[in-house]
This record gives sequence, structure tokens and C-alpha cells, in this order.
Amino acid sequence: MKVFQTNEIRNIALIGGAKSGKTTLAEAMLFEGGVINRRGSVDDKNTVSDYRPIELERQNSVSSSILYTLFNNKKINIIDTPGFDDFIGEVIAALKVTDTALMVVNAQSGVEVGTEITWRYANNLEKPVVFVANHLDVELANFDETVRQLKQQFGNFVTVVQYPVNQGNGFNSIIDLLKMKLYKYPHGGGKVEILDIPAGEKDKADEMHAVLIEELASKDESLMEEYFDKGTLTEEQINSALRMGLMSRSMFPVMCVSAKHEVGVSRVLEFVTNSVPAPDEMPGVKTTTGKVLTCKVSESTSLFVFKTAIEMHLGEISYFKVYAGEVVESQDMINPNRTTKERMSQLFVINGKNREKVEKFVAGDIGATIKLKGTFTNNTLNSLKNPDDIIEQTTYPNPKFRVAVKAKNATDDEKISSILNELAKMDPTLIFGYSKELRQLILQGQGELHLTLAKWHMENIEKIPIEYLAPRIPYRETITKPAKATYRHKKQSGGAGQFGEVHMMIQPFKEGMADQNEFPIRGRDPHDLEWGGKLVMNNCIVGGAIDARFIPAILKGIMEKMEEGPLTGSYARDIVVNVYDGKMHPVDSNEISFKLAGRNAFKEAFKNAGPKILEPIYDVEVILPEEKMGEVMTDLQGRRALIMGMDSEGNYQKIKAKVPLAEMNRYSTALSSLTSGRATYDMKFAEYVQVPADVQEKLLKAYEAEEQEED
Repeated sequence: MKVFQTNEIRNIALIGGAKSGKTTLAEAMLFEGGVINRRGSVDDKNTVSDYRPIELERQNSVSSSILYTLFNNKKINIIDTPGFDDFIGEVIAALKVTDTALMVVNAQSGVEVGTEITWRYANNLEKPVVFVANHLDVELANFDETVRQLKQQFGNFVTVVQYPVNQGNGFNSIIDLLKMKLYKYPHGGGKVEILDIPAGEKDKADEMHAVLIEELASKDESLMEEYFDKGTLTEEQINSALRMGLMSRSMFPVMCVSAKHEVGVSRVLEFVTNSVPAPDEMPGVKTTTGKVLTCKVSESTSLFVFKTAIEMHLGEISYFKVYAGEVVESQDMINPNRTTKERMSQLFVINGKNREKVEKFVAGDIGATIKLKGTFTNNTLNSLKNPDDIIEQTTYPNPKFRVAVKAKNATDDEKISSILNELAKMDPTLIFGYSKELRQLILQGQGELHLTLAKWHMENIEKIPIEYLAPRIPYRETITKPAKATYRHKKQSGGAGQFGEVHMMIQPFKEGMADQNEFPIRGRDPHDLEWGGKLVMNNCIVGGAIDARFIPAILKGIMEKMEEGPLTGSYARDIVVNVYDGKMHPVDSNEISFKLAGRNAFKEAFKNAGPKILEPIYDVEVILPEEKMGEVMTDLQGRRALIMGMDSEGNYQKIKAKVPLAEMNRYSTALSSLTSGRATYDMKFAEYVQVPADVQEKLLKAYEAEEQEED
């Protein structure tokens, strides 16, 4: 394949809801460009884009596919993305490295959940958007209603540039308002006929064309003058105005296709090559050194790895976009994220699972390489001339769904982490880790379907049966009032024995609190605990009642008990311990004696100090349609949520609430059910607060029952 220059490259992401036809459109684009000689179909399970076993089984995309086609002597890089919110990480990564989003809309369903959700991310990333109304060949297709919904949902910048003549069964003709021609497509594919607009459509087309040209002229003063002077614009001026409108996001064109029957696809490709901005026309990406990379070949090489995959018979493959300079085969690079060196041993252009070797990629292009030793998703690779520039990383949403993972066969437990590590390389929104506190392997993702497919992979590809369990909640324990306790540890069994006696007073810790004045403080040892909160150890011993060498042992015993709190076995926090007296034995006292005495004195004092269980509270933001506010608010209140406020975000409402983590189990599934999938949410840890008395009572009884079972 020839090396395409930056101005000959276009980068597009196919986004939109599930079943809108993105994969079918991608297949048609590849066929129109001549890079495949036979069109596959989702039903026949032979498309270039959906080739993974899980996709063939489910007949929809669960991972983005990197593709390309050729048209008008230009290379069009295409990223076909999944339509389910559970795989939104794939959409976000694709939008980061592409320059324009083609939002595929099902013309029989109009604006759907996937349309709304993917629009939010395209909007947040300020990407140009072209709407492609698909499925115009089905009986229930309604182009005008689809456009009405698009305008209602996304504003008046939604602009019709084509409309169908005979939508429904037999659809084959489009009136293009930019070219002012009728495009008629032969049944079963073939060369398009470009005809004059028929008399019955002329008035409607002329009126819509005049409105469109006036809108395009308004994008630039010189174009407006030209329009007023001549009453029209040249084709070159129209394409220029379209490009300006797309880049400024002051125009979102609407086009018409039937991807299944290849109607309108060639015109979409022509539009992409003529009117969609090239990589060097788009705003650049920032680096951590303050530099902005704008896809200039003249600059030192910088590329960004936006996706990692593990392919059968190939191993780990890294997909990248070149943001500056050019990269050639066997080039040495530096990874500034990890301060390691890499060699680009081989370079490939990719079409799904198919690959073709190339010698070079220039700025703006998208490609792949293999056998990188220490470079992963979200990493930068630079030439040796600019080793310190790190391209801003992709920001993914916080996880929304969590489960505990356990192998059905205990012998497979060690393999699970290794497999999950490989899955997390491919999908940064899949997060896992063993919780020492909960004694569970916790897996987190974007939704129930997301984690269900991770389970499918482990059981069907890796052949390891697993089960998902409800994750435990990381509670904390603390005290609400001072309490004293004395504990004597004494053990005699012939020879040297064990003896240690500790007197202590514990009290709640608060920032800025005054010291207790009952006992003199001889030494203070504050600790920021790994699990949050504080422990302050005050040595109040006078007269040598306990030798100073035993104080660390007492602290060790206290810390051991704080790691396994007296109430429910959860971590304890925010406590001041004052050790004020004790006794030693000249022969039998040792470190183990005082560790055990300190541990048990702390346990006894804790139970008398008004102990309370704290629970993790999360800040939750729900974005939803206004008509669903009532149901969602009622559900949140049933989850002990504290509503903090409400706001609007475009055409949506936003609810802000503080919700206990214990009440968020399976919330993504519940929210989807309540809103027919039209709502989304984000959550992040906020604070620990005391649980209500009735909840504490239930937790204590549950822990007691668990302890009895273990005994």
C-alpha cells in the first residue's frame, strides 16, 4: 500500500445505538472502496468488523474494530464502535483519535438510547458529527420524524443535506441538496445514476437548497458576500463551508443510506473525502509539557496507543495514531510513561482481523504494531529527539458495577488474576484487584453486561468456570466516647512464662482536638492509616511501670486489632489511645506478652466506647430524561440516598445525591430498567458516615452468624 500523506487521510468513528447498522455500513464502505470484493453480513457472521467469537455468537459488536477504505485517492480510517453503554470505553477511545463522528441512526426508531449516550461523549470531546439515517429501506422508516427528533434532541444545527425520495420497501433514490441531483442506486449494487431532480420534487428541493446554501454562507464573511453577489456558492465553496461548519460544530449534516442495500454509501464516502476535515485541520492534542501536537510531518515523531488487543496467532497488538512526524519500520522509540525503549519491529494497516504490512505512517494516520514489550493503552511513544512529551491520556468513566470473582475449582484461583490482567490490558474500563480487607477478588466495570461478557471470556476462551458473588462492603469501625480498660496477660507452663499488664484509655480522634488532661503525655506517635483515618498513640506511662522497649509491642497489638475491628472485623479508624499504666515481671515480661495485653485491652475498651460502624458514601450523579425524574428519585430515596440537588444538562436532568455503597449493588441494571436504558450515571467515593442504628444491628447479627458458621 502507498504511504498516504496527512491531507489524504480522513479519520472517522462510527457511533450510535445497537442495531443502528454501524457494522453493516462499515462493510459497505469497505466494499465501495474496493478493499474487499464481497460484502459480508451480520446475519451470516462474516463481516470484517465483527470477527471475535463473542461477537459472532451475540451478533453485535462488543469491541471497536479498526478498519480502512479507499475513496477518491484518499484513505479513510474507520473505527466501528459498540452500541451498548457497557462498552462506552471503546467509543471514548475511538472518538479521541478520530476527527469526525458518523452517528448512525435507525430511521425506523429515530433517536434511541445509544444515540443520546454516544452524542454526550462526542459533545464532551467537541467532535464534529455527521448524522447518517440508516434502514430507510424498511417499511416503518420515517426520515422526517427522525430529523424532527434529532433537531429536538440536539438543536437546530442539525441540517438536512439529503432526503429520501421513496423510503420504505424498494428505497433506492436520494435527492442531494448539495449537488442538487437525484442519486438512483441499482438494486443489488452497481454504479449509481446521477439524474436531474424530477419535476415533482423540484420546488421542495429548491426551497431546501436555498435555506442550506444561506446557512453555509453564514459560516464565513467572504462566503456571505459571494452569496449576496451571485446568489449561490461554487462546489468548492460549499465543501469549504461544510468543513468550517463541522469543525466549529455549528452544523451537523444529516445524510441518507440503506447500508444493507448499499444505497447512498458511495455518496457518504464522497462527502467524507470532500467535506470532513483532515487530521491537520483539527485542533491539536496537548502534552504534559504544554506542547500542542497538530499532526505536522515536520515535527519530531509522537504517537499515542489508544487500544491494545490480543489476537489469536498474533499475540498482543497495539493500535496507535501518529500525532506528529512519521514512524517507520524498525524505528527506535521512547515510552515516556514508563521510561522504556521500544522498537517498532513491524507496522500494519488493519481491517478487522486482516492486516497488511507497510513501511511507514505519517502524522494523522492510524496503524498497528506488535511485540511492544512495555507499552500499553494510553501510552505515548516518541522519537529520541523529544523523549519527555506525554500525550494527554484518555479519561474513562468510573466503574458502575462490581462483583466478587471466585473460581468454581479452587485449583484455578491463581489463574484468574492473570487472565483478568490480560482482559484489563484490552479494556481499561475493566478494573480488578484483590481486597485484603474484604478477602475477595473484586471486578468492576460499566454494567452487568460488561462483566457478563468478561465471565463468558473466562469460561469459553480460557476454560475456567467462575462464579460472581455479591461483593462485601468495606465498612469501618470507630468509637464515639472515651473508655478505659485493663488487661493482664499471664501464662505459666514451666520455665519462663509470659506476663504483661496494660492500662489504657481510648477516645475518638477529631482533627484539631485538644489533648486529654487526665494523664500526662510523655510521647506521641500519630499514624495515618492505610485504610483512611488516624490512630494516635500517646505514651502516658510514669515511674517506669512499663519499660519503653515494650511500647512498640503494645502498638503492634493495637494495630492488629484495628485491622480486624471488634464489631464486624472491618478496619477501625480515628482513635486516640492513651497507655497510662501497667505492670511488668522481671523475668516473664516480653514483647509478645505486651502485644497480646495491648490487643485485648484495646478490644475491651473499644466495646465500651460507644462503638459505631461507618459505611462508605458515594457521590452519585444521574443524567436522565426529565419525564423519568419521578421514578428515579423514588428509587434513590429507597436506597437511603440524600438528594443534594438537581440541575439541567442540555435536554437532560441531572440528580446529585449521596448514596451508601451498600445500596448501589446492581444499580446500573435497575436504572436501565426504570428509564428504558435512557439514563446513565457516575459515582465516586465521598466519605465515611455512621450507619443508622437499625442497619448497624443487622450488620452485627450477620457478622455473628458468619463467625458461628466459620467455627
